[in-house]
Amino acid sequence: MMETVKIGVIGGSGLYNMPQITDKMSVAIDTPFGKPSADIIIGTLRGKRVAFLARHGQGHVLAPSAIPQRANMWAMKSLGIRFIISVNAVGSLREDYAPSHLVIPDQLFDYNIGIRERSFFHEGIVAHVSVAEPFDEHLRKQLSAAVKAVQGTVHDRGTLIIEDGARFATRAESIIFRQWGCDIIGMTAAPEAFLAREAEIAYACLTHITDYDSWHEEEEAVTVEMVMATIGKNIDVAKKAVAYVVENLDEETVTPSHSALDGALTTAREAMPQSAIDKLAPILKRALKL
Repeated sequence: MMETVKIGVIGGSGLYNMPQITDKMSVAIDTPFGKPSADIIIGTLRGKRVAFLARHGQGHVLAPSAIPQRANMWAMKSLGIRFIISVNAVGSLREDYAPSHLVIPDQLFDYNIGIRERSFFHEGIVAHVSVAEPFDEHLRKQLSAAVKAVQGTVHDRGTLIIEDGARFATRAESIIFRQWGCDIIGMTAAPEAFLAREAEIAYACLTHITDYDSWHEEEEAVTVEMVMATIGKNIDVAKKAVAYVVENLDEETVTPSHSALDGALTTAREAMPQSAIDKLAPILKRALKL
């Protein structure tokens, strides 16, 4: 039996190398959707057990479109996770959202045009969850307060547009994204946020700006070297903010995210194949009283 953990963090492997994290253990989880990006690292941070998952795998070996998003979320849910803090590097589409600033987005624009599995409910059981507000508001407020508490510069709202990657945006794309009203750009929060909602996990993003995207003609075109240099500066603030949230978050708090499947399941209970129920058991446990 695996231990129950209620707080999860998805991001780079550097997040679980904080000196404050003790009693670390590695857990390999097989899921009906294949293996997660990496083994999940469980450790104690500020008195609470936390599960860390390296989104791109150990050594950053998975491109954004190759991340096994359903396996990652199923694995986290199987541990008992109720809250997920997603840490993301993003580009800025606004002059006032500068590199090294952090943003807690409140909206998400899914501009993935390749094939990413966006739902657990494809066959046998159909569900239409509401993602009008794609990020959990309670957790967003916790993240915003945390960045302020650790002396970071934070913007507590913003629309995050997600593109396939792994390339950076063309200048024309970047200019159009700005015209659409998007504020920051990334490659991984969708469908991650949607799967978290289907799994009834409260999910929010702690994004840190690494660059002005290619729209900014006075700046150099974004490069990997530029991004990595700024990540080094940002990650320290992100780690401090994550630790602050973990310490101050009530793991038992109930938010609307925790009952997202109420009214969303459109397949009659008697029509649900048992094989489909078994496949999604951790996700359906509360809704179907399994």
